[in-house]
Amino acid sequence: MARLVLTDASPLIGLARVDGLCWLAPLFGVVWMPLELRHEVLTGCGAPDEKAIAVAVEMGWLRVCGPTPTVPELPELDEGESACIRIALAHESDSLLLMDERAGRAIAMEHGLRVAGTAAVIGMARLKGLIPSARVAFARLHSSDFRISAQVIEAVLSRVGE
Repeated sequence: MARLVLTDASPLIGLARVDGLCWLAPLFGVVWMPLELRHEVLTGCGAPDEKAIAVAVEMGWLRVCGPTPTVPELPELDEGESACIRIALAHESDSLLLMDERAGRAIAMEHGLRVAGTAAVIGMARLKGLIPSARVAFARLHSSDFRISAQVIEAVLSRVGE
């Protein structure tokens, strides 16, 4: 298990849509989000995803970290992705970034960081026995307008034996 797990907004939103935020504790212990991200996902609008994320914070599965280092500069990424990468690079421990966007993932990997997306987390939850079916979770996610490529889904389903 990674010593430091950081998340961007997309995995939080995706997991909230499949009632999967409760998987964070058994999979990772604690997952951290940058302060910049907190303002992005907890806007006070009361959306269902936001409520689930707020509960994860209250339960302690999800925590806010800060302050975020200012280097390296990553102008091609949004604030959440940039903050995740900068925090991971500032810690010399084994880190895992939960991130879906291609550009952010590519830059994180260029810096030698490990990355997993929402699909991988669903696969991990299935392998750990937290859910009976990854296929059902992907169907729920797809029906919520959250998109993951069919190729990625098939790869995860194959890996988990579904």
